[in-house]
Amino acid sequence: MQPCQKLILASASPRRLDLLAQVGITPDMVAPADIDETPLKGEMPKALAQRLACEKAAKIASQNPESFILAADTVVACGRELLDKSETEDQAREYLKQLSGRRHVIYGGICLITPDGIRLSRVVETKVQFKKLNRDEIESYLRSGEWRGKAGGYGIQGLAAAYIKFLSGSYSNVVGLSLYDTIRMLEGSGYRRKG
Repeated sequence: MQPCQKLILASASPRRLDLLAQVGITPDMVAPADIDETPLKGEMPKALAQRLACEKAAKIASQNPESFILAADTVVACGRELLDKSETEDQAREYLKQLSGRRHVIYGGICLITPDGIRLSRVVETKVQFKKLNRDEIESYLRSGEWRGKAGGYGIQGLAAAYIKFLSGSYSNVVGLSLYDTIRMLEGSGYRRKG
C-alpha cells in the first residue's frame, strides 16, 4: 500500500496551476514562497532561475517535510540582460522594443524536493524570436494590459502569440513551467498522479 502522497506547489502563478491541470495534476496545496528574488552580483540568468526555484522549494519544504514540493522560476534574458516582470507600461514598452526582431531565451528553473529530502533541479531553455514590431503593434499590445507582471513584458499564451516568429524548445516553459520536464521529475521521484 502506497503512503498518501501530498504535492505542494510553491508558486503564486495561476499559469503554473493551469499548466499542471492540463496534464491531470492538481496540487494538494498552493503555498507561494516569499523570497528575495534580487539577482546576486554577476549572477547569470540561467543560474538565477535555478537558484530561485531551489530557494522557493527549500523554504516551503522546511515547513512541510513530508510532502513533495514543486517550485519553479522563469527568467527572460536578452543577451546577458535580464528582463524582469514588467511593473509599468513604460518598462513593458522598453522590453518589447528590445525584443523586437531579436531572439531571446527563457530559462525555466524547476526544483522538486521529495518527502525523503532528495532535491532534484534543472533549468529548461527555450529560444524565442519576435517579429520586427512596429510602433502600432507595441502600443496595441500595451493597451491590452497582458504585459502586467509578465517577465519580459509579454505572455506567449495571449495576443503576443501573433508576434512569435520562431520558437525552439518547450512552449510550456515560456508560459511558466516545462510540463515534459516536470512530469519526468515527478515520476522519477516516485510521485504518482491521482485518479
